[in-house]
Formats: sequence, C-alpha cells, structure tokens
Amino acid sequence: MTESSTEKLQYTGWLYQFGIYYRKFLRMFVYQSDWVVLPIGAVIAALVTFVVGGNMFLTQEGTTMGTFALTCVCVWNGFFNSIQVVCRERDIVKKEHRAGMHITSYIMAHMVYQLILCFLQTLITLLICSIADVHFPKAGVITPWGIVDIGITILLVTYTADIMALMVSCLVKNTTIAMTVMPFLLIYQLIFSGNFFALGAADFIKVTTISHWGTDSLCAIGRYNEQPMVTLWNTLVQFKNAEFYGEKPLLYVLQSVEKNGMLDEFLKWSGRNCVNPAYASTPENVLPAWGALLLMIAIFTVVALIALKSIDKDKR
Repeated sequence: MTESSTEKLQYTGWLYQFGIYYRKFLRMFVYQSDWVVLPIGAVIAALVTFVVGGNMFLTQEGTTMGTFALTCVCVWNGFFNSIQVVCRERDIVKKEHRAGMHITSYIMAHMVYQLILCFLQTLITLLICSIADVHFPKAGVITPWGIVDIGITILLVTYTADIMALMVSCLVKNTTIAMTVMPFLLIYQLIFSGNFFALGAADFIKVTTISHWGTDSLCAIGRYNEQPMVTLWNTLVQFKNAEFYGEKPLLYVLQSVEKNGMLDEFLKWSGRNCVNPAYASTPENVLPAWGALLLMIAIFTVVALIALKSIDKDKR
C-alpha cells in the first residue's frame, strides 16, 4: 500500500472503510477469479443431487440420505468460499490495521460479500435440484412455500459454514494451514452430526455441528414423518425365499400384498411406525434449528473479530 493511501486510511470512518473493502472484494471476485466458487459449487451439488435426489422428499430413507448429502454440499461450499480469504492477505491486513483500518469494517465487508455469494450458491443449488427432479414439498412450515423454507435453510447452512471458515482464516497464519484444517472441519461435520453414526455418550456433541441443524431442519420441512418407509419391505423381499418346514411363508405374504394392491398402504404403515419427533413438520423444530445456526454465525463472527484485532501483536 502506498504512503498516500495509508495516510488517507487514517482519516476514514467505519462506514467509509466498509465501502472501500466491499468494493475491493467485488473487484477480486471479477479479476482474481474468486467467482470460481460458483461453478465448483454447482458441479458438487449436481453430482450429489443426481445420485441421491431422486427419492428425496418422497421416502423416509431418501429424505434422510438426500438432506444429509445436501447439507454436506452446503457446508463444503461455505468452507471453500472463505477459508483462505483473510490469511492469504494477512500481511496486508496487518499493515493497513496499523495505518488506521477498522477491523470491524473489514470483517463486516467480508460478511456482506460472503452473504451475497452464499445467496447465489443457494439459488444455483435450488436450480440444480429442480433440474434433477427433486420433489420439493409444496407447503412450507414457516412460510407458505416449501421451496422457500428449504432455500432459507440452505442459505443459513452455507453462510454458517462460510463464517466458520472466515473465523479459521482469521486465526491461522497462512493458506497452507487453512487448507490443512478444512478437511478436519468437514469430517467433524460428517461424523458428529448424529444423523448416520450413533454417537453414544458423545451424542451431546451433535448440537455443535452445522450439519445436525441443517439436516434436522430440511427433514422437518420435507415432511419426513408423513412419508412411506421402504426399508422394511426391501428387507422382507430379501428373505422371501426363506423356507420353513418346506414352505415359503414370506413369499406368499408378499405376493398377497402386491396382488391385492396393498403395497402402498404397507409402506405408509411402515413410515407411521418409524416417525422421528425431531423431524416433525412444526415451527418448534424448524425455528430452533435456524436459531442455532444464527447463534453459530454470531459466535464465529465475535471470535474472528477478536482474533484479527490482535493482529498487531502477531510476530509470525
């Protein structure tokens, strides 16, 4: 930074500096290829939704797997957006802070810019899901439209992961460490979400993960408890030729269910006996999940501010 620009920075206010840095990030989006996160996120979303999106919001198993995979896509997008944005220019930030830069202006500019980026990724993800023929619920839980509720959840999950990565970028000293830390953060989100792995005594940890609240919210909005379950039927089909005293009773029962057109009712009955209270389509399930994500955003922001405000003491 030149001497004249340093002198000018000393006499600018918080809001003015916010505008300077926000415009800077927009220029970086265009001229330093920061826009690449959009097509990369689109490719990842496409790969996942075309594999697991066919039964999402149609069966309980499809909803559980699909929403968890979609949440992981959002977390990955958020991490990738901002994991390097601060640490890659740490020396510049340190120099400008000594010249009068407001750390809050810098962080807030990042947050607004990243929010716009996450919003664009949300629109792209919803578009890809539509192309993949994902059957969104028509009615929402919080708003009148299911796709709007799902869009809000996707945006919150992506943005929370984004601000978490921004916090990490403020804490670490270079991009190498940031990219080393990111896989561990992603693995933590996958394992400790509580959706696929039994955590036992560590079950309380799931409330600290973005993926837990994202999946719970999407399942509730997606009407999980109102959907049929196919696991029981598929398991019985696997054992249909099992013989007991020379007879195949399961085969006869299964054939009778199909012959009498009772398969759909059987699947619905299975679903009614496998409901999850956490996935009930009520505001009491969705709003706390959204609130938990907003609380995480606030905590990550405070930690990022504290970490970067002490950058002058950094001897690294």
